[in-house]
Amino acid sequence: MQRANTVRSRIFGAVFLLVILAWTPVKAHAVSKEIIELQTQVQQLLDQVQRLQSTMDTRFGALQHMVETTADDANRMTETVTTLQQKLSAQADAANGKADTVSGQVQSLNDSVDELKSRIAKLDKSIQDLQTQLQNIQNPPPGGTPSGTGAGPASNPAPIAAPPTGKNQPPQASLQTSSQGDGQAPPLQETFQAGLRDYNAAKYQIAADEFTDVLRYYPLDDLAGTAQFYLGEIAYRQQDYAGAIKAYNAVLEGFSGSQKAPAAQLRKGLALLQINKKDAGIHELRQLIQRHPQTPEASQARTKLNSMGVKIIPVH
Repeated sequence: MQRANTVRSRIFGAVFLLVILAWTPVKAHAVSKEIIELQTQVQQLLDQVQRLQSTMDTRFGALQHMVETTADDANRMTETVTTLQQKLSAQADAANGKADTVSGQVQSLNDSVDELKSRIAKLDKSIQDLQTQLQNIQNPPPGGTPSGTGAGPASNPAPIAAPPTGKNQPPQASLQTSSQGDGQAPPLQETFQAGLRDYNAAKYQIAADEFTDVLRYYPLDDLAGTAQFYLGEIAYRQQDYAGAIKAYNAVLEGFSGSQKAPAAQLRKGLALLQINKKDAGIHELRQLIQRHPQTPEASQARTKLNSMGVKIIPVH
């Protein structure tokens, strides 16, 4: 730094001396050897200043080029990171959509299996009833006159029991189903299965109408709770989260004993989170874990809460 100041001072002194010499009349015989040497030194200093200025310009240009290159690299890196974030977000959304679709298909498959088990149980019950009736016909109770003996009018046979119309369905439901099914109500099993097929095929409006028919004509059947749950699933897939929450509430309040109650509470909690009701959603997921701790839905609720960094505490 001191050297630069010294050089600068010498340059200014030399320039000032040259200006004085240029404006001061000097006779030819007064030009001495010292002045010529001084002029030579001044010229050398000027040359050094020019070379220094050139060097500084070159280095400044190189530095400016490095800064511009660094800025361009930073901009390209920012664009790359932004593009990568967008791709990751799109992949995450696609994965979530596929997970919802697979979850719906698995639930539909479980419902079909449960329905098949129910029908098999009903068929077994009907076979048992027929076997009992056959035994009663072949072995009439004492005191009755066997048919075909001609000894008198035959005793009336035991009335044939009608097959059950629903799993654990009360007598009122059986009467209602039989009375409504005479030329008015659509078949229960066919209507429900058609609703499942249309739901899996994303024909949501048709599926909603079919599930609504199940609720309208068979409100006391076990399948009514499942149909109500799928109405909530249709609303959820259409991003009508408020309508989905209303449908899930109908399952939890009107069909609390339904096998779809845990799934309805899980989906209700997720729908609340979708509309930014975080506290209510967390409350539903915690309540699900407390009510149905061993269910797959409770496991999904724990995974969701852990991903949100929320502690799993009992709900009082």
